[in-house]
Amino acid sequence: MATAKPLQPVKREPAATIIAAQLTEAIMDGSLAPGTQLGEAELAGQLGVSRGPLREALQRLVQQGIAVSAPHRGVFVTRLDEHDVRDIYLARTAMESAACRLVLQGDPQRTADRLAKVHRTMKAAARRGNYAALSAADMDFHQALVEESGSPRLQRIAQTLFVETRMCLSALTEDHPDPDALVEEHAGLIEALRDQEESRLLALLDDHMQDAVHRLTGPDPAPESATAEAAAG
Repeated sequence: MATAKPLQPVKREPAATIIAAQLTEAIMDGSLAPGTQLGEAELAGQLGVSRGPLREALQRLVQQGIAVSAPHRGVFVTRLDEHDVRDIYLARTAMESAACRLVLQGDPQRTADRLAKVHRTMKAAARRGNYAALSAADMDFHQALVEESGSPRLQRIAQTLFVETRMCLSALTEDHPDPDALVEEHAGLIEALRDQEESRLLALLDDHMQDAVHRLTGPDPAPESATAEAAAG
């Protein structure tokens, strides 16, 4: 008769981790808008927690860059401007390009199959005109891509960048992307991955990121010389 294994205690996540996750979600969906002060007394009352774990959670948000600590004033939700958007998507391009290279060295067909499942969710959301579901599926697509790389460090980097991306979308997006175009862009990424064409995959990824930047910030500013020439002409 086999010896029964003793049951192990259930490990609970530290309170600070749970609090940080809740605050992060509220920041990403815009409930806590950019510039909002994260007052300890008010948040402790709303969340029903003591100030110790709340203070630790706020410090985690500051370390991630989604909140800033102002001396003698408190902690505030980070404000993102056009320069931040360009920098976030520059970092995402580098990070996801590295993930693509690792995926191509592993099992690209398996990754393509996983991404295709998310892509079907995107198409269904696009058909319904459900922009919230489409945006969520878009983020799921890119998160799955990074997870498939197998790199723990890329995944840690991605976690912060995806939070900042959702902050951008909540705070800066006025016009929704063309659903059909967005679906088609992701279909192209899957096709290039299946064909194992690294150069095409990376080029399509770069174009995809630049499209997002242009939608969030408008066209790139013209160089000063070109602006001067236009004014003179």
